[in-house]
Amino acid sequence: MKEVHNIFPIMVDAPANLKTVNFYIVKTEQSLSLVDAGFNNKESYKALELTLQENGFSTGDLTEIILTHNHYDHVGLVNPITRKHPIPVYAHKDAIPRLKRDPRFLEMRVDFYAKLYEEMGCGDAGDKQISFLKKSIERNSNQQVESEIIPIGAKHLHFDVIEVPGHAPDQIALHSLENKEMIAGDLMIEHISSNALVEPDFNGKKLPTLLQHKQSLEKVQKLDIERIYSGHGNIIQNPSSLIRKRIDGIELKAEKIRKVIEEGTTTGDEIARKFYKKSYHSQFSLVMSEIIGHLDYLEISGRVSKEMKNGIWHYYIEK
Repeated sequence: MKEVHNIFPIMVDAPANLKTVNFYIVKTEQSLSLVDAGFNNKESYKALELTLQENGFSTGDLTEIILTHNHYDHVGLVNPITRKHPIPVYAHKDAIPRLKRDPRFLEMRVDFYAKLYEEMGCGDAGDKQISFLKKSIERNSNQQVESEIIPIGAKHLHFDVIEVPGHAPDQIALHSLENKEMIAGDLMIEHISSNALVEPDFNGKKLPTLLQHKQSLEKVQKLDIERIYSGHGNIIQNPSSLIRKRIDGIELKAEKIRKVIEEGTTTGDEIARKFYKKSYHSQFSLVMSEIIGHLDYLEISGRVSKEMKNGIWHYYIEK
């Protein structure tokens, strides 16, 4: 097999259950690319500089930055790097309003969640999350990517650029047919399942993110891949069985949630509290994304129905 590039992983310790935040230097004959950019902190920058130095490079040798998706733990060093070295930044076109922190998009997104949490019956917990999101628009306004963001094409260098939405609407993966490997953002994490985060489209309509995530996994499963470079934790070797496990896990959790509904718990908020217990309060937005994603998945597949009562959706199993 002809090696058409070299990948140098950068793995920085991360809090909680992520283990590490990973980003990657990719060397080809024509380029030295940085794929993702970690947190905006000293640890990430030092790790980047050290990995470059160990392989005979410096930050000034980087020719471009490619972002797999818009989340803050994947884009942190973009501004510090491009302020010193103005190099192109590539991402999916749908990442641009998020990375640029477009005020109109962010305000629409807050309105989307306010309506969503209200319809799920979240009450005070939903209101608290909306207050947090409103404050974060102003608090994080200085985190916008400053440089121009170029929409990435279907082919970049020798990589096939594959859309793999679910965890984020703008998530992409870089697939090398020759090397039988993929840099896949947060599509796959070895030690935990990746969350399909509920998000709106640009018209404020709820995306079927869990279904998208499942379809993305199925898309990748059909490819001949020996190695996946993940956004967190270990590099995944021979990923086929883990992909199957993640797909099966979606179905398993969906059936467990369906059972909760069958037992008489009907609103999204009630289901979340019963299913996740203490985590409901400590990880509210993640918990509600999981529940809402699975409720949508069950509804799309015809296994649950819903009815609006006093402005709140109630889910039930048709007899």
